[in-house]
Amino acid sequence: MARGANRGEKVDPMTPEQLNEQSQVLGRQIWRVVPYAKRYPKRVATGVLANAAARFFDLMPFVAIGFAVDYFTGGLLSGPQFIQDMISSSPFSPAVFYGLLIFSGFFCLAIFQGISEYSWQTLGYKIQHDLRMDATKSLIAMEASYYDMRQTGQIMSVLSSDVNQLEDVVADSSTSIIRIAVTFLTAFIILVTMSWKLAGVLFGPLLLIVPIVYWFSTRVQRKYRKQRESTGDIHAVLENLISGISVVQAYNAQDWEAKRVERDSGSYRDQAMGASKDRNRFVPMIYVVAGIAFGLLVSAGGFLASEGEITTGQLVTFLLISTRMTMPMFIFGILINQLQRGEAAARRVFAVVDLEPKIIDTEESEELTEEITSVEFRDVYFTYPNTTTKVLNGISFIAEGGDFLGIMGHTGAGKTTILKLLMRYYLPDSGEVLINGKPISHYTLDSVRDKIGFVSQEPFLFYGTVRENVVYNQEASEEELQSALELAGAWEFVQDLEQKLDTMVGDRGAKLSGGQRARVSLARALLKQPSLLILDEASSALDAETERRIQENLIASGSDRATIAVAHRLSTIRNADEILSMVDGAVVERGKHDDLISAGGVYSSQWTIQTGDLAGL
Repeated sequence: MARGANRGEKVDPMTPEQLNEQSQVLGRQIWRVVPYAKRYPKRVATGVLANAAARFFDLMPFVAIGFAVDYFTGGLLSGPQFIQDMISSSPFSPAVFYGLLIFSGFFCLAIFQGISEYSWQTLGYKIQHDLRMDATKSLIAMEASYYDMRQTGQIMSVLSSDVNQLEDVVADSSTSIIRIAVTFLTAFIILVTMSWKLAGVLFGPLLLIVPIVYWFSTRVQRKYRKQRESTGDIHAVLENLISGISVVQAYNAQDWEAKRVERDSGSYRDQAMGASKDRNRFVPMIYVVAGIAFGLLVSAGGFLASEGEITTGQLVTFLLISTRMTMPMFIFGILINQLQRGEAAARRVFAVVDLEPKIIDTEESEELTEEITSVEFRDVYFTYPNTTTKVLNGISFIAEGGDFLGIMGHTGAGKTTILKLLMRYYLPDSGEVLINGKPISHYTLDSVRDKIGFVSQEPFLFYGTVRENVVYNQEASEEELQSALELAGAWEFVQDLEQKLDTMVGDRGAKLSGGQRARVSLARALLKQPSLLILDEASSALDAETERRIQENLIASGSDRATIAVAHRLSTIRNADEILSMVDGAVVERGKHDDLISAGGVYSSQWTIQTGDLAGL
């Protein structure tokens, strides 16, 4: 059976339980960034080579200083033979030559360090973009049910702060890793060449860093991961707070909401403080090890110099390079800390990237090229995920081209669920949904939705202009745009706006009234010229006269278009060719308006209440 063809249970990698049960291995998820870096091999190679060159030229002045000390203290030309040959053939005195050599080291360091920083930073930005796009594509491919129990703020936290954290890892940690590796390797080669005994004294104690790193990584990683989760909680609460500010103020809930933010912010604070406590134990340990190594170096170096095993210049070089290695060791402490933060962020980012929708096209799915001429439900049962109550119980009906099917019922009767199954936001537990006589899964998702105009119960407008919201993801001429707005009863009020079609509607259409948002949303659906129009309480925010005119427009404009409308206000569907009356997920009545009134059932009762004719009650 093709993947996604049923409702088989799959583990959700985005749940905190799944994120937290992973084994504590340093950097396991961060390594998944490497394939993204491989997309830009020239930039990676430039960054690596430039950083390596910068580290070489960073140490070169200290070697030159050692040579200069030997020359100034004893007139000795020390160092490799090729250096001595260069000095002998140079028009400059040895003092000037060493000065130029030191200057050249710093000059080349500045050049190569700049190239390295630019390469890694721009690589980080590219990877950040690619990760965000992959995560976004995974999210928008998920079926609507995925978002039912998830907070927008949590998801936004992954796409923003967690992805940004990984960009920091690429831009900063990568250069730090190379810097540490090249600095230690180059220093080791230089110092072993001068004195293997003194090199052993310096590098031997540094092995103590290994158990310290292990202790830190296994202790702090979980705290950083919980800190990232707490960041998402804060985003979620703040997103809810800002979106619902009118409700907050209407219920005088400012203090209550502030306590919610305080609770989640406090959780973040506590996790951050715990991680900081461990971090500030780790870094001093690095300095203690460095202190042991450098202290032994001075004592042993003085002894070897007094025995004549090394020159004064070599001892100076040893001491200068050892002090230069203090910074990489400090960076090492910061690096481990940053990698731990990156590991926590990587788990959350790649959990999103790895998402796989359950509702997908199968290999057998075909494009729906013709118009939708019939929609049929055959004994459909449905239960929402993570619940046990049946929402639909054996629903059956058929709507053909040109039909107007109305669906009514009390809140929770299952009306909107029927529309969600038509849009394939969910899959039925059993039974079939058919398009043009074939199971809806026979056709690709995109091709079915291309033929459907959908207006949701809560019309959603994007931040932008009226024009952008109506044309959304479509192409249309000015005449087609105007026609759609006229059919939706929106043209007149749009012409009264200050900038007409180019008027900004605000976030979620906040600058428009509920009725205006509904009409713009309807115009967006009609612009598609769909063969099936689905209306979910689309006219609930409209006055009776506007609703009547829109209905007349729809009837006149689409004789072959099937329309399925869910409504609480029965005047919306009184002219339907067939009306389904639903109770607790089942169709208890069906027929035309007059027939249902005469039957004296659920529909008749609701009609009587809504029209105010209570004499018969």
